[in-house]
Amino acid sequence: MNVKKIALLVGALVIAVVTAVMAKNMFAGAGAQQAQAAPVPDGPKVLVAKKSLPVGTIIDAESFAYQPWPKELMQGAYYVEGAPDGDPKALMGTVVRYALTAGQPATRGSLVGPNDRGFLAAALSPGMRAITVPVNASTGVAGFVFPGDRVDMVLTQEVKGGGDGDPLKVSETIVRNIRVLATDQRISSTDAEGKTQVRTFSNVTIEVTPRLAEKIVVAQSVGTLSLSLRSIADSTAELERAVAAGEVKVPAGVNPAQERQMLLAVANRPLDANPTFSTGGDVSRFQRRTVPARQQDEASKMAAAMAGFGKGLGQAIAGAPGAAPAPTGPAVRVTRGNNVTVVPVGAR
Repeated sequence: MNVKKIALLVGALVIAVVTAVMAKNMFAGAGAQQAQAAPVPDGPKVLVAKKSLPVGTIIDAESFAYQPWPKELMQGAYYVEGAPDGDPKALMGTVVRYALTAGQPATRGSLVGPNDRGFLAAALSPGMRAITVPVNASTGVAGFVFPGDRVDMVLTQEVKGGGDGDPLKVSETIVRNIRVLATDQRISSTDAEGKTQVRTFSNVTIEVTPRLAEKIVVAQSVGTLSLSLRSIADSTAELERAVAAGEVKVPAGVNPAQERQMLLAVANRPLDANPTFSTGGDVSRFQRRTVPARQQDEASKMAAAMAGFGKGLGQAIAGAPGAAPAPTGPAVRVTRGNNVTVVPVGAR
C-alpha cells in the first residue's frame, strides 16, 4: 500500500477520535450545567404571597410565607423575618388594599388593618356597599356567624289588615347569599393565638348592592330581621342554577383564569330574586293564611244606616192605613213634629 495513503488514513482516524472526545466533553459539560440547581439568594427572608391576593382579600394563615430575598433587591417596606412587625400572626384579619400576585413581597402599604383609615372600604368588593343590621342572640344564630360567612336575611312581620280577626303572621326570605364583613367590631373569627372564638354580637355588617341596602333599611322598619347561616356548598348550587338559567355568559377568547374569576363573581353575588315566604297557616291550622278582610269606616257605616232608615220610613208611611198612595214623581217630605207628609211637586 502506498505510504501516502496510509498516512492520510491514520490522520483521518486521529481527527475522528479527537472530534469524538471533544464532543463528549462538550455534551457532558452542558448536561452538568443544566442539572445544576439555582443558587439560593444570599439575603434575609421576606414575607411573600403564597397565592394571588385580589383587593379586599382578608388575610389568613394560608396567605403568606417567608422566602429568602436578594440583598440588592431589599426595600424598607418589606416585612422581614425577625422584625417586630414581621410576625404573620399579627397580620391576620388585615385586608389587601393593592392586589398581590403569587411570590410578590407584601409591603406595609399593600395591607390595611382594622384600626387603619379605609379598612372597611378596602374590604368591600367593587360596586358594593356596607350596611349594619342590629341582631340579638336568637336572630344572629347565637354568635356562630363569623366574618367571611354567607347568610340569608329573613323578615318576620304581622299584617293586621282591616278585619277584627287575628293579624296575619308571615316570614319572608328577602335576600340570599350575603357576605358578612364584621360582627360588632370584629373582622376575624380568631383570637391572638389563632383559636376560633364564638361570641354573641349585637350588630352585623354585611356587603350588599346599593339597591339591596335600600330594601334592608326599609325592612328594618317593617318587622324583625333574622340571619340564616348558609352552607359553604350552597355557593356552588347557586352557580349551577345561574348557569342552567342562562344568567352566566362567558365571552369567547377568555383564558381559564378570567373565566374562573367571572364564575366566582356570579357565585358570590347577593340575590333578591324569587323570594320565599311562610304564613302562620303553614305552621298551625289555627293561624291565618290570608290578610283579614277590611271593614267599612265609621262614616260609611253612618251613611248606610241613614239610607236604610230613610227607606224604611218611606215604606212605613206608604203602607199606613188610610195613607195616600206613594207619589210616583218628584216629591217633598215635610216633617211637623212627629208627623211626616209627602207632597208631590206641583200638587196643592
